[in-house]
Amino acid sequence: MAMKKVEGTHVFLVLWKSYRAMMRVAEESMERVGLGNSDFRVLEALLHKGPLPVNVIGEKVELTTGSITTAVDRMQEKGLVARRLQEDDKRVRLVELTAKGRRLIEKAYAEHAIDMEQAAAVLSREERATLVELLKKLGKA
Repeated sequence: MAMKKVEGTHVFLVLWKSYRAMMRVAEESMERVGLGNSDFRVLEALLHKGPLPVNVIGEKVELTTGSITTAVDRMQEKGLVARRLQEDDKRVRLVELTAKGRRLIEKAYAEHAIDMEQAAAVLSREERATLVELLKKLGKA
């Protein structure tokens, strides 16, 4: 029986190729609903976390201060998000979904979930659980 490659470089290569394959599916999914990667990530964060300050959104979706501000400005111009002052601290401006933005991201996220489910369908539920556990272990190392 041939020995499987287990060197760190091989692990990296397989992980990188798998990531790129999944990312292609994700990007195609987002493009079909007319959203770029950063806009999708911002809208998805607001959908699942509720209104957030711009800097917190940036941290959650891994965008720089300038990039997140530009993305929020762009989505505000399209009527997808609105900025408002936080009730208990008027210095903080929250970004929240508008009704239009909520409709768009709910539809986009539902379609994205189906696409990603199809991409992961090659793995059983048990294999997925093991993979997630191993990837988390690797990420925390």
